Amino acid sequence: MARRLRFNGTGSNGGGCPSVHEDLDSGEVIVHGPPLGQDDVAQLQHLSEGEVAVVVPRDLLVDWTPKERTRQARTIDLDEFGDLFGTFEHTAWRLETRRRYASDETGDAWKQFMEVGHVSEDWTEDTPVSAFRKTIQAQSAEGKRIERVRLVDEVPTTGQRYLLGHARWNIESGEDIRNMWRADADRLRLPAEDFWLFDSRLIALLRFDDDDQLTHVDLITEPAEVVRCCMIRDAAWHHAVPWKQFMAEMRSDT
Repeated sequence: MARRLRFNGTGSNGGGCPSVHEDLDSGEVIVHGPPLGQDDVAQLQHLSEGEVAVVVPRDLLVDWTPKERTRQARTIDLDEFGDLFGTFEHTAWRLETRRRYASDETGDAWKQFMEVGHVSEDWTEDTPVSAFRKTIQAQSAEGKRIERVRLVDEVPTTGQRYLLGHARWNIESGEDIRNMWRADADRLRLPAEDFWLFDSRLIALLRFDDDDQLTHVDLITEPAEVVRCCMIRDAAWHHAVPWKQFMAEMRSDT
């Protein structure tokens, strides 16, 4: 069975070699780079048959090799996670990759969507969604940026169609939402991770159970992980399409 490898980073200004990958299951680190010259290979001890030696810049290992066997994350509950949206200083960015979020299906907006195919919202209601909108509205009024990229399947799931319709209310509250087809995300090798990135320094990795319920959040501050998520953000944001344009293109294709 093939390994599940994740690209961590490269030391060649994006050229691809040498690079570091990590085995997501075993934690082993895979490095590839230019081969060591034969005269230098002759000086190596304990080089077994079938093994190869590559040249790796020291900075590459410092920057991209995992510092711990497992990522050092602090698990927080959903209340503490919600507090992050009121305390970030500059930017909050989200990669949204799942096909379903069970929490979307509990309110009146979901019921309305299933009955009539569209979504409206009453901001005067005392609901968690309304409270979140008001927090985002206050933060964006201070000049802070709240952005997200949502992946959409070629045939959107019911949950994705709901979020596409619901996005206008997020945008009205101050978010900048863009969408990307999952096929394009796969082509760019974006991970299937759901996370928020706060101020380019703190990752809030969302954890879901088998019923698509958000159960808890892992906070990660390891520098290599933060840089990796910043790279994901930059690639996703560059290739994603603003919500209004994405919706217009979807309608023209039907």
